[in-house]
Amino acid sequence: MSDDLEGSLPRAVAMAWGIAADPQRGPKRGLSIEKIVETGIEIADEGGLETVSMSAIANRLDFTTMSLYRYVSAKDDLIVLMGEQALGVPPERPDPPLPWREAARRLAAEMFAAYCDHPWLIDVPITGIPVTPNQLAWMDEGLGCFEGTSLDHEKRIAVTLMLSGLTRWKATVYRGYTAESAAQGTTPDDLDATANHIIRELLTNDRFPHLAPAVAADAMGPAAADPFDFGIDALLNGVEAYMSGIDAGEAVEEPSALAHPESPRDKDVREASRVRREAEAALREARRKEAEAMTKARERAMKREEAKEKAAKKR
Repeated sequence: MSDDLEGSLPRAVAMAWGIAADPQRGPKRGLSIEKIVETGIEIADEGGLETVSMSAIANRLDFTTMSLYRYVSAKDDLIVLMGEQALGVPPERPDPPLPWREAARRLAAEMFAAYCDHPWLIDVPITGIPVTPNQLAWMDEGLGCFEGTSLDHEKRIAVTLMLSGLTRWKATVYRGYTAESAAQGTTPDDLDATANHIIRELLTNDRFPHLAPAVAADAMGPAAADPFDFGIDALLNGVEAYMSGIDAGEAVEEPSALAHPESPRDKDVREASRVRREAEAALREARRKEAEAMTKARERAMKREEAKEKAAKKR
């Protein structure tokens, strides 16, 4: 490895790859970067990433805070190393290899398990493409799922990133459910049941014409299928259809890029956007009141017709 590359790497990345220069040793034996990282992981596992600090680690190890800085120069570097260590490497692939679809689902399950083991991993910022060894090992494992398929390298990376994103979002939601159910002394299913009962009372068909029937059909209830599992299957169905088109020699249309509208950081633009949002909210409220008024008018008209029919029968 060239000296230029080593010098250009962020400190934490160089340390993760084991190519950083040896740190200045502290005055006491028994302290190492490995112990600092392991202790940081212990603290994060107990109370979340927000509870990790250099002073908290120093107190637990019975060292001064300044002595830690001889091994890791900044908390941000420590977080990178903690994430790298906690993520670990993916399990070895089965021999013989699984079919690509089964392998992809297995990879997603393994990533989810890693997040469940260390829920604070969700809070480690994503600042770019993977660059540390363990992150790249997971990426390599993902690409390996599609070895022998008609996906090119770019598409294999895209699908792997999508699987990773879906899994990370699933872990985020599950962590929220777990924390809230523990705080209330209940279960995630009970949380869903309570929320569905509340939503049923609040939703009306005129204001929420699509959501209200879905809730009435228990599409969001405790018995509903896991939406994330469906999402992964839907993603893989699309991948399978894409590959089938390639294998059949069909012209496969490349997806168009989503628009990323720029929002000028201008005071007048922000004010205009605020006014627009308020106007949209007012319009929705006006439409709701109009719909309610129309419903009541129809009910009054029906009552008048019923009264006329009753009066006619008495004659």
